[in-house]
Amino acid sequence: MNTLELDEKLILRMAEGDNDAFRDLYEQTSSAVYGFALSILRNVHDAENVMHDAYLRIHRSAAAYKPMGKPMAWILTIVRNLCYTKLKSGDICEDISQYEDLLHVNEGEQTVDRMVLQKALDMLPFEDRQIVVLHALTGMKHREIAELLDLPTGTVTSKYKRSLAKMRKEIEGRGEE
Repeated sequence: MNTLELDEKLILRMAEGDNDAFRDLYEQTSSAVYGFALSILRNVHDAENVMHDAYLRIHRSAAAYKPMGKPMAWILTIVRNLCYTKLKSGDICEDISQYEDLLHVNEGEQTVDRMVLQKALDMLPFEDRQIVVLHALTGMKHREIAELLDLPTGTVTSKYKRSLAKMRKEIEGRGEE
């Protein structure tokens, strides 16, 4: 999803009590919200909890939203703040996400691919992982990510390119084993 595709009017309609607008917003943003939370918390259960809390906060705060042409940045700022609050509180689950794929009965290449990709993402430093996830899942431009993470655009661009190269090397190295 490209961040420009998210219509600010959805948030304004939510503020007026339009439940269809909330459903549409959820459908358009849930994978990005979940992926971003997961990139910070590195735990499936905590990411799901933060995602739930984020949508409650978004729904409650819709009336306070000021249209600025960046609705996805507003949403992801809420998610980021909730993630940081959760991390600071120390109320996080043990990281069992790496084992969850092994528990599923579906033993196909898709599961192996997901595990390899997760391993490649896990090897990235925190900030780099956020940049990759934000660009890949939300379609945010490097300039938008830079603004959200309070980094120079050039830094985001170079970290993104280096991160992809590291991930590619990790994945190709796994293929040789």
